[in-house]
Amino acid sequence: MARAGLDKVIIVERAAQLANEHGLENITLKMIAQEFGVQTPSLYNHIKSLEDLKKNLMLYGWKQLELQILHAVCGVSGYDALRAMCNAFYDYATENPGVFNAMLWYNKFQDGESMEATDGLFSVIFKVMEGVYISQERASHLIRTFRSFLEGFSLLVNNGAFGNPISIKESFDLSVDVLLTGIKALEEGKDEL
Repeated sequence: MARAGLDKVIIVERAAQLANEHGLENITLKMIAQEFGVQTPSLYNHIKSLEDLKKNLMLYGWKQLELQILHAVCGVSGYDALRAMCNAFYDYATENPGVFNAMLWYNKFQDGESMEATDGLFSVIFKVMEGVYISQERASHLIRTFRSFLEGFSLLVNNGAFGNPISIKESFDLSVDVLLTGIKALEEGKDEL
């Protein structure tokens, strides 16, 4: 019998905390069940499997990131909004390493729910890109550039891969400056980039 008050939302939220604390790869259904003082089979009333839990962590992460970016870009536009978006992404990814790890595998789950989870975020990003007056086609390419940079940089930070003692945040800020300078050149019609 399932514990009263236990539902999918509560399970996913606690699993997110545990993934951030212990790493996504260390999460088990037994661990989650112990957190709630129930037997593992009780979780099956709410989730299908460990794989289903990871999918739900991925969906949760993309939705949380969308909210964080929306909050960050509210009231700003243009390059200020792009910078705010980058900082919000970086902060979320590095403060939630376990959930972020689950988010990276969203293409593994090819279904409407997965597409919907990322569609909202990407529509926000496209809206932010409208403030810099570049073509839709270039915006699509630049979103891939931002995504590659943000995901890659965050993964390196989360895995402690930067050995040089200089400030990681300064490196991040400088990299964002370089990206924004490049976009300004495209906006101004300087196609040599």
